[in-house]
Amino acid sequence: MAKILLAEDDHDLSEVLTFALKNNGHMIQQVFDGQECLVHLQTCKFDLLILDWMMPRVSGLEVCREYRSKGGKMPILMLTAKIKIEDRESALDSGADDYLTKPFDQRELAARVRALLRRPDAVVGNVLKSHDISLDTVTLTVTRGTDVIHLRPKELSLLEFLMRHPNQAFSTDALLQRVWLDDVAATSDNLKTHIKMLRQKLDAGRPVSIIRTIRGRGYLLHDH
Repeated sequence: MAKILLAEDDHDLSEVLTFALKNNGHMIQQVFDGQECLVHLQTCKFDLLILDWMMPRVSGLEVCREYRSKGGKMPILMLTAKIKIEDRESALDSGADDYLTKPFDQRELAARVRALLRRPDAVVGNVLKSHDISLDTVTLTVTRGTDVIHLRPKELSLLEFLMRHPNQAFSTDALLQRVWLDDVAATSDNLKTHIKMLRQKLDAGRPVSIIRTIRGRGYLLHDH
C-alpha cells in the first residue's frame, strides 16, 4: 500500500483514478490545482505524486521544478494530453520520472504506478545510476566508472528509458513506441542496431552485458 498524492483538476477524472487506485490498495489524497499540490508537498509525506500538466494557478511543470529544486526525491508521474516529443522532454526535464498521455488505460496507469513505487531511490532525480553507470539527465553525460561514454542522441534516450525501468523486460514494439514514438526510423532493425551499439560502448572489456536479451520478451537493463 502506498500513499499517493493525486493532482488533477478534472474532478470526474480524479474520482475515476482515485477509485481505480484505491482498488489496487493505495491511499489517495486528491488536490485540484497546483498551488494546493505544493502545500500538501510541504506539509505531508507521500510515496508517489501523480500530477496533471495543465492545472489552475500553478502548472504541473512548475510544481515539478519547485519540488525538485528543494531537494524532493519522491517519484512523479506526469499526466498530459500533449503528444509532441518536445512536450514530453519538457515534462521529464522538469523533474518528472515518467509520463502518461491522455487518454490512457487504467491498467497502464496501474503498471506505471507499480514500476515507480518499486524503483530504488538511485533512479529518482537528475542522475540515474545502475551498477557503475551514471546518466545525468540534465547535462546528458554518461559515465561508467571513471570513463566517459559518448552516446548518440537515440542511444542516450534508449539507455535513459531502460535505466528508468530497471529489471523490466520490454518488447521491440514497446521500446519503439516509448523511445522512437512516431519516428519514421522506428523499425526493429534500427532498435537492434542501437542495442548493439549501446552494448559495445557500455560493456567494453566486460564479459557480461548490462543489457540482457530475454527470449520471447525483449530487452531489459539488469540491475542486481
